[in-house]
Amino acid sequence: MVEPDKSIQFDEGINPVMSASKVSVYSAGNKGHPVSYEKSVHDPEDTAARIANDDRNMKKKQASSILIAAPQHQVPSMWFPVDHVLISGRKLTAHRHIMVGCCYQSTGTIYGDKPSYDDLVGALSIIIWTLTLMVSIKYMFIVLSADDDGEGGTFALYSLLARYANIVRRDPNSVGMMRLERHLTGDMKPVNNGIRSFLENSRVARIALKVLGVLGVSLVMADGVLTPAQSVLGAIQGIEVVHPDISSATIVGSTCAILVVLFAIQPFGLTKIATSFAPIVIIWLLFNGICGIYNLAKFDHSVLKAFSPFFAGSYLVRNGEAGWRSLGGLLLAFTGVEALYADLGAFSKRAIQISWLAFTFPCLLLAYIGQAAYISHDASETAYTNPFFNTVIPGSFWFSLVIAILAAIVASQAMITAAFQLLSQVMALSYFPHIKTVHVSKKFHGQIYMPLANWLLMIGTVVVTAAYSNTTRLGNAYGVCVIFVTFITTCLVSLVAIVIWKINILIVVFFFLAFGALDGVYLSSAVVKVPTGAWFTILLAAILSFIFILWRFGKEQQWSSEGEDRFQTSHLLNTTSSGEVQLSPNFGGGAVSQVNGVGIFFDKVGDMVPIVFTQFARKFRARPEVIVFFHMRPLSIPSIPEAERYVIHRTSIPGCYRMTVRHGYTDSVVSPNLGRMIVDQLSLYITRDQSSSASSALSVEHSPEVQAELDMINKAAESQVVYIMGKEQLKIKEGTNIFRRVLLMAFLWIRENSRTKMADMDIPFDSLVEVGFVKEI
Repeated sequence: MVEPDKSIQFDEGINPVMSASKVSVYSAGNKGHPVSYEKSVHDPEDTAARIANDDRNMKKKQASSILIAAPQHQVPSMWFPVDHVLISGRKLTAHRHIMVGCCYQSTGTIYGDKPSYDDLVGALSIIIWTLTLMVSIKYMFIVLSADDDGEGGTFALYSLLARYANIVRRDPNSVGMMRLERHLTGDMKPVNNGIRSFLENSRVARIALKVLGVLGVSLVMADGVLTPAQSVLGAIQGIEVVHPDISSATIVGSTCAILVVLFAIQPFGLTKIATSFAPIVIIWLLFNGICGIYNLAKFDHSVLKAFSPFFAGSYLVRNGEAGWRSLGGLLLAFTGVEALYADLGAFSKRAIQISWLAFTFPCLLLAYIGQAAYISHDASETAYTNPFFNTVIPGSFWFSLVIAILAAIVASQAMITAAFQLLSQVMALSYFPHIKTVHVSKKFHGQIYMPLANWLLMIGTVVVTAAYSNTTRLGNAYGVCVIFVTFITTCLVSLVAIVIWKINILIVVFFFLAFGALDGVYLSSAVVKVPTGAWFTILLAAILSFIFILWRFGKEQQWSSEGEDRFQTSHLLNTTSSGEVQLSPNFGGGAVSQVNGVGIFFDKVGDMVPIVFTQFARKFRARPEVIVFFHMRPLSIPSIPEAERYVIHRTSIPGCYRMTVRHGYTDSVVSPNLGRMIVDQLSLYITRDQSSSASSALSVEHSPEVQAELDMINKAAESQVVYIMGKEQLKIKEGTNIFRRVLLMAFLWIRENSRTKMADMDIPFDSLVEVGFVKEI
């Protein structure tokens, strides 16, 4: 979509001119200092326009007909707010607003110098059809349909493919929580099934898909570091239009302060933030739409012929290479579209579609059409230098400036939300270490807050703002990553259509070629920005991709090592005819003594013997009187009813139970009274009385066998309740080659400095025992 409030550079000799009662005009002779002219009855704005034109004409010989073809001209301070808005009831997200701003910037970039009427209409036609094809058709009607349990983004596409095709190695600790929906071979067309088989059987294809999924996430997050800086900094720089003497330090300082406040309010949750931001974006878009209607009615309605794609094509043909290069600025019209898709988990598909098609899209079209109508009849030939401010309704400049700054803040929220969404997705598939995640909504599973990610993103954004200090340099680095991601999305959605939707291959190929060509044209134009600044975001994306793939590589080695200790209880312990429990011959045999009390062993897998219990029994040759293998299974819903939360069954070991707790993201499971809760649930399970409380179950008469089991559990609980966790240390195997050893050492360093999943649990430390063990990878 678009990043609001960015600076667009036109020409080092062209400077902003304001249409107001007092006009500030820059003149080369005054070295950038404004000269004030009072507006009179006889010459409203004419004097200011004439002086501005004289100044412009002195420099015009040095300017190119299209600015993008002359990148050496780096002139500050034209900005156009841009972003996307999402309205669902009172919920709002900023990705739509991102679009608005970048479209304005693309307008200024493509117009460059005073455009001819034909170029004006051609540029408008390109904007109209880019938004129509890229956003309205591709994303709204096709891409948004490819969600993974409501989650969006390129990594969600990869995760979705992984559920319908065996293309990834699954985490054994969460395999029971993954819903696999692979279509039967007989239900698929031969060609579609052949493509799926190729993806499953080709190691190169599986690696390529993994890289595409990870790279897509990394590219969006890399651009996300620039998005808030570009949006807010560009908006604040708009003050230079009326106060050109404002210092750079003041602009950068104000921008950093606003960004810090924005990140500081994230713990309040997206719902509260969105409710507060919704009126801002609604007013912003309505203002743009009203300005567009005003200009269209007052000036030149003939620009409406830009709805014909003929004028877009003729523009590119007529301007040749310069026209092609200008597309690198036009891609700003939709750079926020991937943030919109990534934020799908925070809202609903239908809400996004309605807000775009019924509100945001029409407002944007009216704004651009109105600007073109104004510029086509601009006698001063200066309006194109700042299409937004110079075309607002007379007398509304200050209002437009304030609402644009507020809109820039809203736009930044889109990328912050998208970053949280994307990180949660990569963590779910073990591509990133576990970090604390707080669910801030009981209605939307995807509305989350990650403290560590929030503060790291804030630091990165503030540093980028201070380092680049103006949107001229930021603009060179911005937008290239997202156009790469739109192409990756096209590729992955095409595979989803073949493997999951089972659409005819010819139809998929047609749409892939159409949208792939559109992505390719913009991508080819964007890569010229790499040497002038885009290298920064590409480098950042490469670093993130390396971290994601490194973590996944290390986890796969860990799973292989842990797999040696995964087996059923009968493989570890045997019971003699006399009822004595012994280690099996595989583990040296010998009697296992019994310790009074309840031992709760935390189980990561849920269907095998926990590794921590294996280590405990082998090293101590002992077992608690009552053993509970405790496994937690999180579900993507707010809460699970108490009666449906616990699944308990016995194992082959006497006095040993396996308990699985299915819980929603708002349920509190691990608390200081966890031991009492487990004992109560065991009592209910033993008495088969699931509808009553534990106390009432104990007060009823039971058979001697049931009563004896209840007495044993309660006696053990009165003795002591101990929580046993594993403390796993990983060690690199001897003889590992140097390249592999370096990668594993980096993985181990990250692992040792990352947060464990147990860190969020509130367990009494005086009842906690950690059993250490070493595994080789």
